[in-house]
Amino acid sequence: MLFYELRIHYTRQTGEDNPGVVKETYLVEGLNCSDVEGRLLEEIKPYIFGGDVEVPSCKKVQLFDIIPSDEGDRWFKGRVELITVEDNGKETRKAVTILVCASTIQHAMKSLADQLSSVDCEIVSITRSPIMEVLRATN
Repeated sequence: MLFYELRIHYTRQTGEDNPGVVKETYLVEGLNCSDVEGRLLEEIKPYIFGGDVEVPSCKKVQLFDIIPSDEGDRWFKGRVELITVEDNGKETRKAVTILVCASTIQHAMKSLADQLSSVDCEIVSITRSPIMEVLRATN
């Protein structure tokens, strides 16, 4: 299945009685942009406080893996180089992106390192992602 990153703008109740326009980013698993946009709109429908809903961007995202967590509330993107050594001794590196759910960047780094402990790799960077939530496809 493919993943798409969607930015969405809509009016939401932001305070006691102050509706405001929010701009959020979601990662949605699906077949194409039309499919994931429909799923996202259905998911956030209860939070829409009237007004227009706009999806200004939908782009395909290449992810190697997603590491979820019940304890985390933020998403971080880890850039990792997977290292393989050929029979002739030549080392090759392949850069991949892994999405990690965690409460802090330190927790994200630990989760990523724990997940990759049995793999020959180097964590190149880890950064906070704008993604609010990941919506996986249901089987």
